[in-house]
Amino acid sequence: MKFKSLIKKTSNWLTATPQRSLDTAYKAALKIKAIEDNHFGGRQVSRQNGDYGDSVLAYFQTEVKGYLQKINMALGMFKTSRLFINISNLKDSPQDITSEKDLQKNATTVAIIFDKLDFIDQVTSRYQYSHREEINNASLIVAQQSLNGQESEQLESKEKLENSKAQKHDNPLSSASQKTGVLPRSFINTLNRIKQEIDPKSGESEEQVINKYRKSRLRTALSVKFILLLIIVPLLTHQLTKTFLLTPIIHQYFQSNEQVVFINKDLEEEAFRELSHYEEILRFKGLIGLRDPLTDEQIEEKVKHKAEEITEEYRTHGINSIGNIFADLFSIAAFALVILSSRKEIEVLKSFLDEILYGLSDPAKAFLIILFTDMFVGFHSPHGWEVILEGVAHHFGLPENQSFNFLFIATFPVILDTVLKYWIFRYLNRISPSAVATYKNMNE
Repeated sequence: MKFKSLIKKTSNWLTATPQRSLDTAYKAALKIKAIEDNHFGGRQVSRQNGDYGDSVLAYFQTEVKGYLQKINMALGMFKTSRLFINISNLKDSPQDITSEKDLQKNATTVAIIFDKLDFIDQVTSRYQYSHREEINNASLIVAQQSLNGQESEQLESKEKLENSKAQKHDNPLSSASQKTGVLPRSFINTLNRIKQEIDPKSGESEEQVINKYRKSRLRTALSVKFILLLIIVPLLTHQLTKTFLLTPIIHQYFQSNEQVVFINKDLEEEAFRELSHYEEILRFKGLIGLRDPLTDEQIEEKVKHKAEEITEEYRTHGINSIGNIFADLFSIAAFALVILSSRKEIEVLKSFLDEILYGLSDPAKAFLIILFTDMFVGFHSPHGWEVILEGVAHHFGLPENQSFNFLFIATFPVILDTVLKYWIFRYLNRISPSAVATYKNMNE
């Protein structure tokens, strides 16, 4: 009965997901509208529509961005859940609604949904361009400065940076991998920086420096937030689905099939060795005088009690292993959903990581490459791969296959080493030849 009640509650919760998600988006839109009406005369939250200082304006813009993100996530959940529910309704109840009351109720519900969606579109449409512009500006922080400091050329470069083609052209990774100069990029960048510092016309104003700092801070905040989102969402999805959805179902199956204890032969043999070892320890301690000698009946009773504990332990292990398989699938789906719905954030994160990676010194780059290669494709890497494969097999409750382990260790590190050497030869050798030379010297 508890299991049926849990299934019913879960079904009701899933059925109410579209309405709950739409209400969440609608409430967020109402809060944005309230900020506009109370502080910006019913217009868009921007510097032109309100006489506020930088700190106050930044506060309102941060609030609006948070509500916009909540609206996007809620609308995505609304569309996805409504699609699944419609498919389920087509399968489960193919009969059409014939009652006049049902038709009228359905029409009223649809009208309410349309009104809420229309209001949400009216509120969010005023921020689509500005939000896109901020994201693009944040993703273009790592673009190189103009070779000369004339104001006309700076304005022209900013206009080019606003489109995606210029972004790809100014990206350090893409430009470095497509073009090979006579001199290293680091030497050219140093000369350009000295030229800008000497030229009085190329000096940046205080406002430009502050704007650059704000954009850099926004890009860093967005990158860190997105990285945490990529980590937290799959982990949280794994724990929630395993704890509240999968474990009760699998536990119910094991209770109804008590003869199912071990999910593979390796676990059964491991349990048998553990029980035999326990019995031998009982007899050994009695023989050497560490405890009073036990009769055969007492030993049998203790072994029987231990067998019950081992049975419960390995049954729990089987439940967890099966739950891990399906929970990991849900986690992968959640991770893919975050990736597909965050293309702009991925561009910001890519520029952030490129700046960190290619901004390192040559010894730091060589150190990281040597650390990675020695850890995963070096002489001692097979032992690490064995531990990883054993952990994966234990996580999913799979029997260990020595032949597969040996084959994997003999092929995958070699492939990884080949890909890494190709990357060093094809890209890093063009981007930073001095880093490659340092790597070779340190590796020798």
